[in-house]
Amino acid sequence: MAELAWLIDPVYIVTIFFFIIGMQRMSHPLTARSGIVWAGAAMLIAMLVTFFTPALSNLSLIAIAIVIGGGFGYLAAKRVAMTDMPQMIALFNGMGGGAAAGISAVALLGTTTPVTGSLAVVGGLIGAISFTGSIIAFLKLQGWMRPRPITFPGQQVVNMAVLALAFVSGILVIVQPDWIPFSVSLYLPLFFVLALGFGLLMTLPIGGADMPVVISMYNAFTGLAVALDGFSFASPNYAMVVAGIIVGAAGSLLTLNMAKAMNRPLSNVFFGAFGASEDKGTEIQGSMKPIEIDDAAVLLAYADMVIIAPGYGMAVAQAQQKVKELTDLLESRNIQVKFAIHPVAGRMPGHMNVLLAEAGVSYDRLFDRDEINPEFPSTDVVLVIGANDTVNPAAHRQGSPLFGMPILDVEQAKNVIVLKRGQGKGFAGIENDLFYRDNTRMLYGDAQETVGKLVQAVKKF
Repeated sequence: MAELAWLIDPVYIVTIFFFIIGMQRMSHPLTARSGIVWAGAAMLIAMLVTFFTPALSNLSLIAIAIVIGGGFGYLAAKRVAMTDMPQMIALFNGMGGGAAAGISAVALLGTTTPVTGSLAVVGGLIGAISFTGSIIAFLKLQGWMRPRPITFPGQQVVNMAVLALAFVSGILVIVQPDWIPFSVSLYLPLFFVLALGFGLLMTLPIGGADMPVVISMYNAFTGLAVALDGFSFASPNYAMVVAGIIVGAAGSLLTLNMAKAMNRPLSNVFFGAFGASEDKGTEIQGSMKPIEIDDAAVLLAYADMVIIAPGYGMAVAQAQQKVKELTDLLESRNIQVKFAIHPVAGRMPGHMNVLLAEAGVSYDRLFDRDEINPEFPSTDVVLVIGANDTVNPAAHRQGSPLFGMPILDVEQAKNVIVLKRGQGKGFAGIENDLFYRDNTRMLYGDAQETVGKLVQAVKKF
């Protein structure tokens, strides 16, 4: 295959265009599926042409790794439920960061210049942080670890000390001064242990409510690590460089947009331990007022306009098909139905949009926060299904941890029906003022089952 080595760089350039087309098409829901196909095809082509690299060894091991990794990825993607997609993304992103760290280790074990060695160290540091950070994010989202922030006294000092020691050990790997009694065989493992430890320590104090931001940030980290690794070779790998830069830039923009949607600076996300303390604001007055299925059906059946505000609870209950059935029924009665989609309503951006699209809800019925908020005061009924923090009016109250977060102003509607399994707090662990409002009624039960009962009850009126 060595005689075909001249093909590598031209094919890499072609795959770069494929990546760009794929990313552009992913920016709109109607073309997102084809965008994934474009990007996937580019990755496959880039992977295959890499086999033409001169003096490439261990081909059988590489092939076995591709088969095992590709097979696992295919089965996981086919079987994972949409509700678990954020966890899968966090896990797979962590694998990407770990792979980038592994590439850095191989580069540092070989012959490097101060420049390529420095790039490999920074790439390895970022990749290792992304690996352990993404694993913690996965564990919190999966419920295998407490989603609330895990903190201890002097945590930030310890974190900075670990990061500083990781940098020092990385520098020693590159410089290898004669006056140091140990070789790279000691400093390289120490460097990666410290980098992995920092990723873990950095993510533990971040609350579950901030995990969507964390996932997108670590996605950007992985892309940046891959780009730096591409430069760390004696002959740069342009496919890695460009693909990594694209992923890093896209992940960074998404992270900033997510933080903006929550009205929180990134420094507050990563160092604020959001959700670690209780709400110190004014004590909530009133009580939660339940409503029966038939009474809720009457409100819906005789409304002129209904807005549905979905949240992660709808996803967990797999209620989107029943919600579509309810939407069709109401519209058959000339009732206008719209969906209010908050940017962080699910565990990742676009989560609610994809779930509803799978159920057949057209995109022209989905409205973002800025579009739908002015319509709540004239809305007869808002049906909140499994949403909590994104509709919490505490965001308007000083003293609340949510203060300043842009929310869906559903409390302004004439009637609000909150469909919820129980009386628990949201993922951020903060009491919801909405549940105690005079115009709010609580409809308890599994979302899928309860919406199904609503459909049957509305038919009677």
